[in-house]
Amino acid sequence: RQLSALQERAAGSGYRLTALKSSGINAEYGSPKEKKQSKWRLKIKSHSSEDKADKVSETSSYSSLDSGSAKLDGSKTPDPTRANSKRKKLDKTKKSHSRGSSFDYRLIKDMFKISLPRSRSAGEIAKEDGGSIQEDEEISDKVKEKKIKSSKSAKLKSSFKGNSKGSSKSSCNELADEETVLSALQGNGLVGLKNLGNTCFMNSILQCLSHSGPVREYFLSRKYKTDLSSSSKMQGRLAEEFANLLSDMWSGRVDTCSPNKFKSAVAKSAPRFVGYSQQDSQEFLRFFMEGLHEDLNKGKKGKRRMEEPDKGLSDTQLADHRWREYNTWDNSQIVNIFVGMLKSTLTCSICDHKSVTFDPFWDLSLPLPRAKGSGLNLNSCFAEFTQMEVLDGDEKPTCENCKKRQKCTKQFSIERFPPIMVLHLKRFSEVRYRTKLSTKVDFPVENLDLSEFSSHSASVPQYDLVGVSNHSGNTFSGHYIAYCKSNDRWHRYSDTSVSSLSKSDIVSSEAYVLFYERKR
Repeated sequence: RQLSALQERAAGSGYRLTALKSSGINAEYGSPKEKKQSKWRLKIKSHSSEDKADKVSETSSYSSLDSGSAKLDGSKTPDPTRANSKRKKLDKTKKSHSRGSSFDYRLIKDMFKISLPRSRSAGEIAKEDGGSIQEDEEISDKVKEKKIKSSKSAKLKSSFKGNSKGSSKSSCNELADEETVLSALQGNGLVGLKNLGNTCFMNSILQCLSHSGPVREYFLSRKYKTDLSSSSKMQGRLAEEFANLLSDMWSGRVDTCSPNKFKSAVAKSAPRFVGYSQQDSQEFLRFFMEGLHEDLNKGKKGKRRMEEPDKGLSDTQLADHRWREYNTWDNSQIVNIFVGMLKSTLTCSICDHKSVTFDPFWDLSLPLPRAKGSGLNLNSCFAEFTQMEVLDGDEKPTCENCKKRQKCTKQFSIERFPPIMVLHLKRFSEVRYRTKLSTKVDFPVENLDLSEFSSHSASVPQYDLVGVSNHSGNTFSGHYIAYCKSNDRWHRYSDTSVSSLSKSDIVSSEAYVLFYERKR
């Protein structure tokens, strides 16, 4: 119905719409062969694996079926028999597409709406097609009005509701256009990711990042564009591919995406991810965050020089000094979102002198202590992480006051809380034989309070869980899945499969990397 209405509208303006049947979507605009015909064409190219060699799949052309419309393919008068034949083919094609192909009539409608204004004047159109100038000017005005309205998110929201039921073979990286970005925040994110070959570790992390509000908003709003660094190793390509993937995942047009282009960019950024061997999701997150930060870093370049702080500064003042110093060299929105700061206090057992240092962290790797009583919870993991450690023997540090190596105690606390707190549960132990701990750790889904482990008495933000990267299996084989929250509802993401999830099933012995978002 949409395509027929579009054809009638095109014919009334002296254009011809030709739709080419395919399994992949990539739109481009063809120019008319002759000025007299002066008709638009919208090509739909196929990029599926079976016809890559031919570049373009076999096509079928459909012209306007209105006998009173523009001339068909240069003929003087439309042939009713030919029109009926084309109508049957069109009906057949529409039926086949309705059964689950990737042909998206809304996409064609939007793209044609953008391409409709031509360089020809209304008079030229009227002269060619026998219409009136007034009618064509009215059509042109309506097109302009619709273009303006289409740029507003309110109109876009009504245009793209829910996910398309198209084929998972659609190359969703090619769906990202300007309208997709503007409407991206209106999607629900319930989109699976194709497994390219043992890439479930990557897919689970991508889902968690996609459902982290500050990350999603920064990339879908295209604010990252102004931060791209031309001097980075990847020259912004990694950030661009990540943004394109997020745009596809939140467009509301597909139910499955292929992260193939993103995977290629990651492999170029971090060669250890070349190929398709199984990897650790937390290690992938670390490397990816570093690459993304490098693409968006606005800090100083060159050799780093750390300035000594003034004497007599309080711990809070010293922490602020260290953070400003860190930001001088590492200044990106990725740092602003993910990086926190730890306070390390070294106390001499002889003179009781305290030495304080501050270090940034991208995530916190929490040990899993032996279960006592009713079991483990996240607080007990934090208590293990921040407990006082005795440094003696070969580990003795040099006391600043005593001027010699002394037995000391060391203790961590959290000085700076980032908007997204990533917690890594250390399930894999690095011993002679790599083993996995399958201990269940209870963690809060809402209102995580870490004030007990803060280095200061000031108000500490609370966090809500937004994503979990889970690992099932052992150290030699396994599978990663993600649990993510979208619009206050939880879903399970296992590569291309997306299903609803009960809140009671979120906490499990397979939880590996937790993503907490600071409450606003």
